[in-house]
Amino acid sequence: MADRMRISLSRGDITEQHVDAVVNAANSSLLGGGGVDGAIHRKGGGAVLAECRRLRASHYGGGLPPGQAVATTAGNLPARWVIHTVGPVYSTSEDRSAVLASCFTESLRVAHGLGAESVAFPAISTGVYRWPLDDAARIAADALHNAEVTVPRVELVLFSETALAAFRRAFDTA
Repeated sequence: MADRMRISLSRGDITEQHVDAVVNAANSSLLGGGGVDGAIHRKGGGAVLAECRRLRASHYGGGLPPGQAVATTAGNLPARWVIHTVGPVYSTSEDRSAVLASCFTESLRVAHGLGAESVAFPAISTGVYRWPLDDAARIAADALHNAEVTVPRVELVLFSETALAAFRRAFDTA
Protein backbone atom coordinates (compact mmCIF):
# COMPACT_ATOMS: atom_id res chain seq x y z
CA MET A 1 0.00 0.00 0.00
CA ALA A 2 2.98 2.31 0.49
CA ASP A 3 2.96 3.07 -3.24
CA ARG A 4 0.00 5.35 -2.49
CA MET A 5 1.96 7.08 0.28
CA ARG A 6 5.05 9.21 -0.05
CA ILE A 7 7.18 8.45 3.01
CA SER A 8 10.01 10.75 4.03
CA LEU A 9 12.41 10.77 6.97
CA SER A 10 14.10 13.74 8.58
CA ARG A 11 15.74 14.90 11.76
CA GLY A 12 13.78 17.60 13.52
CA ASP A 13 11.27 18.74 16.09
CA ILE A 14 7.86 17.15 15.55
CA THR A 15 6.15 20.15 17.16
CA GLU A 16 7.34 22.36 14.28
CA GLN A 17 5.99 20.23 11.42
CA HIS A 18 3.56 21.86 8.99
CA VAL A 19 1.36 18.82 8.39
CA ASP A 20 -2.32 18.11 8.81
CA ALA A 21 -1.75 15.72 11.72
CA VAL A 22 1.07 15.19 14.18
CA VAL A 23 1.24 11.86 16.00
CA ASN A 24 1.85 12.11 19.72
CA ALA A 25 3.67 9.26 21.47
CA ALA A 26 1.30 9.71 24.40
CA ASN A 27 0.98 8.01 27.72
CA SER A 28 -2.33 6.35 28.48
CA SER A 29 -3.53 9.22 30.69
CA LEU A 30 -3.62 11.54 27.64
CA LEU A 31 -2.76 14.36 30.05
CA GLY A 32 0.84 15.01 29.04
CA GLY A 33 4.15 13.62 30.14
CA GLY A 34 7.77 13.72 29.09
CA GLY A 35 9.49 13.47 25.73
CA VAL A 36 7.33 13.95 22.63
CA ASP A 37 4.16 13.92 24.74
CA GLY A 38 5.33 16.75 26.97
CA ALA A 39 6.62 18.79 24.04
CA ILE A 40 3.32 18.47 22.14
CA HIS A 41 1.27 19.42 25.19
CA ARG A 42 3.53 22.39 26.01
CA LYS A 43 3.55 23.79 22.48
CA GLY A 44 -0.06 22.84 21.66
CA GLY A 45 -1.27 24.62 24.77
CA GLY A 46 -4.45 24.42 26.77
CA ALA A 47 -6.73 23.47 23.88
CA VAL A 48 -5.00 20.09 23.46
CA LEU A 49 -5.16 19.36 27.18
CA ALA A 50 -8.81 20.43 27.37
CA GLU A 51 -9.81 18.01 24.59
CA CYS A 52 -7.76 15.23 26.21
CA ARG A 53 -9.58 15.86 29.49
CA ARG A 54 -12.92 15.62 27.66
CA LEU A 55 -11.85 12.29 26.14
CA ARG A 56 -10.88 11.01 29.60
CA ALA A 57 -14.25 12.13 30.99
CA SER A 58 -16.16 10.31 28.23
CA HIS A 59 -14.80 7.42 26.12
CA TYR A 60 -11.42 6.87 27.79
CA GLY A 61 -12.08 7.03 31.52
CA GLY A 62 -9.45 4.38 32.13
CA GLY A 63 -7.01 5.96 29.69
CA LEU A 64 -6.17 5.20 26.07
CA PRO A 65 -5.05 1.58 25.66
CA PRO A 66 -1.68 0.88 23.98
CA GLY A 67 -1.92 0.49 20.22
CA GLN A 68 -5.05 2.62 19.85
CA ALA A 69 -5.25 6.19 18.53
CA VAL A 70 -7.52 9.18 19.00
CA ALA A 71 -7.44 12.73 17.62
CA THR A 72 -7.72 16.16 19.19
CA THR A 73 -7.16 19.69 18.01
CA ALA A 74 -3.53 20.71 17.59
CA GLY A 75 -4.01 23.95 19.49
CA ASN A 76 -1.00 26.21 18.91
CA LEU A 77 0.92 23.67 16.81
CA PRO A 78 1.27 24.34 13.06
CA ALA A 79 -0.78 21.17 12.41
CA ARG A 80 -4.58 20.83 12.38
CA TRP A 81 -4.80 17.76 14.61
CA VAL A 82 -2.83 15.75 17.13
CA ILE A 83 -3.30 12.01 16.91
CA HIS A 84 -2.50 10.51 20.30
CA THR A 85 -1.30 6.91 20.38
CA VAL A 86 0.11 4.95 23.29
CA GLY A 87 3.09 2.80 22.47
CA PRO A 88 3.95 -0.31 24.43
CA VAL A 89 6.76 -0.46 26.96
CA TYR A 90 9.53 -2.70 25.60
CA SER A 91 9.77 -6.13 27.18
CA THR A 92 12.35 -8.85 26.75
CA SER A 93 9.90 -11.47 28.04
CA GLU A 94 6.81 -10.60 25.95
CA ASP A 95 6.54 -9.80 22.23
CA ARG A 96 4.65 -6.51 22.02
CA SER A 97 5.64 -5.69 18.43
CA ALA A 98 2.04 -6.04 17.17
CA VAL A 99 0.97 -3.33 19.62
CA LEU A 100 3.74 -1.02 18.37
CA ALA A 101 2.75 -1.72 14.75
CA SER A 102 -0.85 -0.92 15.68
CA CYS A 103 0.22 2.54 16.86
CA PHE A 104 1.25 3.32 13.29
CA THR A 105 -1.68 1.69 11.50
CA GLU A 106 -4.32 3.04 13.90
CA SER A 107 -2.82 6.54 13.66
CA LEU A 108 -2.98 6.29 9.86
CA ARG A 109 -6.60 5.12 10.10
CA VAL A 110 -7.50 8.11 12.29
CA ALA A 111 -5.62 10.51 9.96
CA HIS A 112 -7.40 9.05 6.92
CA GLY A 113 -10.75 9.37 8.69
CA LEU A 114 -10.06 13.04 9.38
CA GLY A 115 -9.23 13.62 5.71
CA ALA A 116 -5.58 14.40 6.49
CA GLU A 117 -3.28 14.69 3.50
CA SER A 118 -0.12 14.60 5.61
CA VAL A 119 0.92 13.09 8.94
CA ALA A 120 4.15 13.24 10.95
CA PHE A 121 5.24 10.40 13.23
CA PRO A 122 7.89 10.31 15.95
CA ALA A 123 9.86 7.18 16.90
CA ILE A 124 7.08 5.74 19.08
CA SER A 125 8.15 3.84 22.24
CA THR A 126 11.88 4.49 21.74
CA GLY A 127 12.28 7.00 24.56
CA VAL A 128 11.25 6.28 28.13
CA TYR A 129 9.53 3.04 26.95
CA ARG A 130 13.02 1.78 25.93
CA TRP A 131 12.17 0.09 22.61
CA PRO A 132 15.45 -0.56 20.72
CA LEU A 133 15.70 1.88 17.81
CA ASP A 134 16.56 -0.63 15.07
CA ASP A 135 13.66 -2.89 16.02
CA ALA A 136 11.19 0.00 16.39
CA ALA A 137 12.24 1.33 12.98
CA ARG A 138 11.76 -2.10 11.36
CA ILE A 139 8.29 -2.43 12.93
CA ALA A 140 7.34 1.09 11.78
CA ALA A 141 8.52 0.38 8.23
CA ASP A 142 6.61 -2.91 8.04
CA ALA A 143 3.46 -1.35 9.51
CA LEU A 144 3.47 1.65 7.19
CA HIS A 145 4.35 -0.33 4.05
CA ASN A 146 1.59 -2.86 4.75
CA ALA A 147 -1.10 -0.50 6.04
CA GLU A 148 -4.56 -0.98 4.57
CA VAL A 149 -5.40 2.72 4.98
CA THR A 150 -3.06 5.42 3.73
CA VAL A 151 -2.57 9.16 3.58
CA PRO A 152 -0.72 10.83 0.70
CA ARG A 153 2.28 12.08 2.69
CA VAL A 154 3.87 10.46 5.75
CA GLU A 155 6.84 12.02 7.49
CA LEU A 156 8.90 10.32 10.15
CA VAL A 157 10.47 13.08 12.21
CA LEU A 158 13.31 11.80 14.32
CA PHE A 159 14.84 13.78 17.17
CA SER A 160 18.43 12.48 16.89
CA GLU A 161 20.92 11.48 14.21
CA THR A 162 21.04 8.01 15.77
CA ALA A 163 17.28 7.56 15.40
CA LEU A 164 17.33 8.97 11.86
CA ALA A 165 20.08 6.51 10.87
CA ALA A 166 18.13 3.56 12.30
CA PHE A 167 14.96 4.56 10.48
CA ARG A 168 16.85 5.17 7.22
CA ARG A 169 18.24 1.64 7.41
CA ALA A 170 14.78 0.21 8.04
CA PHE A 171 13.16 2.20 5.23
CA ASP A 172 16.08 1.53 2.84
CA THR A 173 16.73 5.24 2.35
CA ALA A 174 20.30 5.30 3.63
